[in-house]
Amino acid sequence: MHIVLAANPETEQPWVTDAVADLVRQTGASVAVVAVDELEIEHLAPLPRSVYIERAEKAAEAATARLAAAGIEATRTVLPGRPAEQIIRFAGEQRADLIVTGSSVRPVMAQRLLGSVPLTLIEKAGRPVLVVTRPVTG
Repeated sequence: MHIVLAANPETEQPWVTDAVADLVRQTGASVAVVAVDELEIEHLAPLPRSVYIERAEKAAEAATARLAAAGIEATRTVLPGRPAEQIIRFAGEQRADLIVTGSSVRPVMAQRLLGSVPLTLIEKAGRPVLVVTRPVTG
């Protein structure tokens, strides 16, 4: 089994990485971490592309480091562009059996206007997608 973990550059989601670590321990799967810089049109961006790339690199590094701390080896890739499209393409290239992502961090109104990466992955990935929600703390 091969898992693609989609790391989110907008926010840390360690519980998603922990869920992947649990899956790997249960199945012996291999893991490829991917983060996408989320910059579609560079000349319209409020910040230089390097800022977006740095965020994606930090997200991918944090996920691979957390997996490594759990004794799990993973590859790491950072890609430019639209997240859902790039994650789907990457998962195809990797011949992934499963894509794991965190639930959307955008407010509901922004999701309606801009879309939700997890929902788009579920609709268009053509392979199983596991969306991990933030754990409830009580």
